[in-house]
Amino acid sequence: MATLRIHELPAQERPREKLAAQGAGALSDSELIAILLRTGMQGANAIDVARKLLAEYQSLSGLARCTVAELSKIKGVGPAKAVQLAAAFGLASRLARETLVRQRLDTPELINELLGAEMRALTKESLRAVLLDTKYHLLRVEEVSQGSLNESIAHPREIFRPALIYSAFAVVLVHNHPSGDPAPSSADHQLTRRLMQGAELLQIRLLDHVIIGSGDNGRVPYFSFKEAGLI
Repeated sequence: MATLRIHELPAQERPREKLAAQGAGALSDSELIAILLRTGMQGANAIDVARKLLAEYQSLSGLARCTVAELSKIKGVGPAKAVQLAAAFGLASRLARETLVRQRLDTPELINELLGAEMRALTKESLRAVLLDTKYHLLRVEEVSQGSLNESIAHPREIFRPALIYSAFAVVLVHNHPSGDPAPSSADHQLTRRLMQGAELLQIRLLDHVIIGSGDNGRVPYFSFKEAGLI
């Protein structure tokens, strides 16, 4: 049986018309992606292509980790659609940050909302310092280093330098595990212990160290040293 084109579907099943009538919450992930793709390819409409993308990358976060170059090579996507998808994922992460700017960022759930989407899209480890004022409101986010954590690139002096420059009252350290598993390594534990000592000396509050994972396959999407009773 030939695949129906989008315009051949009943009006209530077409993604754009469905969104206009019922809102984005009524659409599946594949239907939302289909709106961005606009068109499919021979033998597959935009919804079919979107489903194949999600199946291949297993989740939205997996798809978001693709670069524009990687997306461009996918059959049925190409350069123009790849840029549109990347822009949509970028806007989603910025929206998450914008809505949290005026909130008290004192829980790992909120830190995950602030940076999770963006950091899950990274293919390399990124270590960031979330700088907070006395009310735990966001001052800024500073990237401290990229690459696997070790003593040379994750030294406490480099991590706390932005906090001193911007007179932060508290800091939440955040880094991602591209493997998707947020469980802390021995290096993560060691770094956290050293940071606790450094924070005490500098009189800066180390509020938490949050590791961002994928949340795929039923995993918890992050690990919090504070929640685990390690800070």
